[in-house]
Amino acid sequence: MSGPSAVRAAKNFLDLDPVELPAELEELRREVRAFLHDEIESGRVTPHVDQWLAGWDPAFSRRLGERGWLGMTYPRQYGGSDAGALARFVVTEELLAAGAPVAAHWIADRQSGQALLNFGTEEQREAFLPRIARGEVFFAIGMSEPDTGSDLASVRTRGTRVDGGWQIRGTKIWTSGAHHADAMIALIRTEAPTENRHAGLTQVIVELPDPTVEVRGVRLLTGEHHFNEVVFKDTFVPDARVLGKPGAGWSQVTSELGNERSGPERILSTLPLLVEAMRWIAESGTQVSPARLGELYARLWALRQMSLAVAGRLQLGEDPAVSASIVKDLGTQFEGSLIDAVREMVDVEPDYASAHALPRMLAEAVLHSPGFTLRGGTNEILRGIVTKAVGSA
Repeated sequence: MSGPSAVRAAKNFLDLDPVELPAELEELRREVRAFLHDEIESGRVTPHVDQWLAGWDPAFSRRLGERGWLGMTYPRQYGGSDAGALARFVVTEELLAAGAPVAAHWIADRQSGQALLNFGTEEQREAFLPRIARGEVFFAIGMSEPDTGSDLASVRTRGTRVDGGWQIRGTKIWTSGAHHADAMIALIRTEAPTENRHAGLTQVIVELPDPTVEVRGVRLLTGEHHFNEVVFKDTFVPDARVLGKPGAGWSQVTSELGNERSGPERILSTLPLLVEAMRWIAESGTQVSPARLGELYARLWALRQMSLAVAGRLQLGEDPAVSASIVKDLGTQFEGSLIDAVREMVDVEPDYASAHALPRMLAEAVLHSPGFTLRGGTNEILRGIVTKAVGSA
């Protein structure tokens, strides 16, 4: 993105009112830091890189739920704290910066629960939201499909009307945590394709495990199992588990993207590596370029302010899809460049099996980095969204 388009995209943020966190949220931040310090010192938590994908720890999620740090944007009647998007931002920022294992609850808390609030029936909300807020039920996302990249409009998984519900046949790919999840919100095609590729799509809640659903692991370069291919073999979904209106799936999915693409997880996946590198540099007396460090921290702070501004819009009930796309594009680029910067600054070889934190984290970051600019929509797709928006402005 360059020239006038970049200027107009930047203006999209400059038009936002600056977000100042109230004093009570700084107190909340101190509480979260103290909790995480105790978790790490006790050995219950070991910091790692990219923990919102890799750190599956249901017991840790339940401990967060006990403190009211899940479901923070949910009303109290559904088990949430109604603290709002900015409070959730503070908590998630601290969890990510510490490298805490948040993958189990991440999708449910960030995205699936909000979709249930926006589009779900009262029965669906009561069935799932309190358990999400307690860290007792976990969700996966069924959007992407094989051979379609980030083009969600090309969905081929079909839902056929049957007595009492829908029969689902098709395949989803890159479904994080589906082998552990209790449910998946899947985007399926319930009407024959037309020239309007966005029409005829529906979201459904598939409860797991199900004997007609096959979950096949897709392993990372590390050998870790986080992603999956999920195959629906005439899976029955009752009408009570249709999310929102049949045929309205496209508008529902796109409304979720502000939550999915703008959060601090698009900036802070590799921050624990930088923290550990700074500790190593201080202890070893290694000389590093102040300008190089200043560049990193300036980029990080600017991206954080952008992400925080989107959280402010979400708090107001707005749909910042374009702004979120910019945050995700720039944020995931930064995450990758941070790895390169650390490798330049420290004389340490990546070692995935090392007992020492820095070589282990460096290996984790290098091996996870190919996915940074893919998950949540490729950078090319995100730039297309921004280009289309600024072109029509």
